[in-house]
Amino acid sequence: MFFTYRILTNLILILSPIIIFIRLLKKKEHPKRFKEKFGFYTKKKIKGKLIWFHGASVGEILSIMPLIENLEKNKEINQILITSNTLSSSKILSNLKLKKTIHQFFPIDTNYHSQKFLKYWKPSVAVFIDSEIWPNMITNIKKSPISLILMNARITDKSFKKWKFFKSYAKKIFFNFDICLSSSHKSMRHLKSLGARNIKHVGNLKFTQSEKNITFLDNDLKKFFLSKRIWCASSTHSTEEFICANVHKKLKVKYKNLLTIIIPRHIHRTDEIVNEMKKLNLNVHLHNSKNKIDKDTDIYLVNSFGQTKSFFKVCKTIFLGGSMIKHGGQNPLEAARFGCKILHGPNVWNFDEIYNLLKKNKVSRKIINSNQLSLNVDKMLNNKNKYRSLENKIKSLGNKILISTLTEINFYINK
Repeated sequence: MFFTYRILTNLILILSPIIIFIRLLKKKEHPKRFKEKFGFYTKKKIKGKLIWFHGASVGEILSIMPLIENLEKNKEINQILITSNTLSSSKILSNLKLKKTIHQFFPIDTNYHSQKFLKYWKPSVAVFIDSEIWPNMITNIKKSPISLILMNARITDKSFKKWKFFKSYAKKIFFNFDICLSSSHKSMRHLKSLGARNIKHVGNLKFTQSEKNITFLDNDLKKFFLSKRIWCASSTHSTEEFICANVHKKLKVKYKNLLTIIIPRHIHRTDEIVNEMKKLNLNVHLHNSKNKIDKDTDIYLVNSFGQTKSFFKVCKTIFLGGSMIKHGGQNPLEAARFGCKILHGPNVWNFDEIYNLLKKNKVSRKIINSNQLSLNVDKMLNNKNKYRSLENKIKSLGNKILISTLTEINFYINK
């Protein structure tokens, strides 16, 4: 199986110029920094101890920010390297003022490129976040004295079923981790079955939060929102914006000053969404537009990265996307931390433990169609209750998870 994987990654490497070119046209790659994926680095390693974190995209990177802020104060660490696969995550990191931390794109996972990466950066500790498993990189790390950690480890039922088809191969991969810090009890059981040898349940790092990456909305926009009845559809995927737009049209009959905020999961879909809204005769205003917002705006479309928290601060009725389609949902903790009332579709299997917790505290509610979404948004727009007690519980739990994670990471940093 490992031999087959290496053949496949080399085939991807051969096709990579075409893939990168297409992604550049779609503005999914950095026009200058894409070469980092081929081992041509744009930042320099400084002398001393380097700790390396790798996460797939925005969600994983934001989840570790409280941890990074703490590690920046550690005098034993000279440099922190964060790698990711997406352009959006690099943009988020470029806006944060971190002294020791730099960002590079993760290399193509061939044997050659992973060896080149490790030879250049020479990390003391490598930390993979969530469910990021790259066999060539992991195998080469274990040929070195680098400590290897799987942090905030998450193995969904869906991915577990896939790994089970290659169980002997999975055991060789997961056995390489010195420690797996599990985000849930279910993931802990899956990791054990897949051959991980040192597993600790510390909880989900997304219970923690950093105040650094909250962009505050300007006063004029706040005043505009205060003059409206607002609700927000966040992390939406294709077809979900159409559902929310129809909910807006239905409720607009009752609430003449209704405003629907849409924050799509992928902002490169902006033009597609705008065209869809216009076909429904809805007035759309783009967040990064320089034009003055019209008082008759129906849809406020957020087409820039890292803005979600800002809107959760002002809007407390939230529909979380990726849940009306078979995607598995989006993490609801960020919305819950801001005291939001959360609606979601039936497909949230990637975060079922968290949703169960929120359901017990009567913070989230499942809906199965647009009619139910409309009824519940209507109800929530008239309910001013906030969930301060849960906000405090989440903050307290987040602090405990952060301390536990730091303790485990520092053990390997100080080795």
